[in-house]
Amino acid sequence: MLKNILTLTLAVLSCSAFAASDTAAYSKFVPQGWKILETATGDLNRDGQVDAALIIQQNNPNNIKNHEGLGSDRLNLNPRKLLVLFKTAQGYQLMTENYSLPTENDEESPCLADPLEDGGMTIAKGLLKISLHYWLSCGSWYVTNNSYTFRYQNNNFNLIGFDSNDFHRASGDITEKSINFSTGKVKSTTGKNEFAETAQPVKTEWSTLKNKYQIQLQDIDFSEYAEYQ
Repeated sequence: MLKNILTLTLAVLSCSAFAASDTAAYSKFVPQGWKILETATGDLNRDGQVDAALIIQQNNPNNIKNHEGLGSDRLNLNPRKLLVLFKTAQGYQLMTENYSLPTENDEESPCLADPLEDGGMTIAKGLLKISLHYWLSCGSWYVTNNSYTFRYQNNNFNLIGFDSNDFHRASGDITEKSINFSTGKVKSTTGKNEFAETAQPVKTEWSTLKNKYQIQLQDIDFSEYAEYQ
């Protein structure tokens, strides 16, 4: 029993040391006056190494504004960045970055909650996913969830999937769209309702993108509601 406890304790300490070591390794990519908000790890280029994606945010008090009226009375407008790091034999290497993640608050939409609060970032099966949750306490009945899926191919992180879900808080109606950029196929779903006591007829339509998109992570604008035709 004691042996098992010691083994478990050593494993926990080893994992903690590993995590602390990696966090220290990330720090050189974080500019002075910035902090790490989120970290996701996983093998993105299938070389057996544990890569990392970071969301960082500037910590400048000048970017925090007082606000009167509806919504938050304190708006944090500090910019955010997305960094993707590959682990190599020489340590971590910055592969790409994006400067367009939405800020915690929005000066034009002060009722908008932090899109990352119920969103986030994951790495699974070699894919990087960024999820953004748009919810306003005033000015709109809609709740929108957008998810972007990227895969490392041809030396770039390309957008291969986009999923959007719109929910109307008053009617309960739900509309969904899922785009596969590799095939150009679009799945649109209507007719779902969160409040319906009985099953509603759900309509699913398939279409093909009118344009071929080659969208790379460094070029996408997360701060805008994405719409692809």
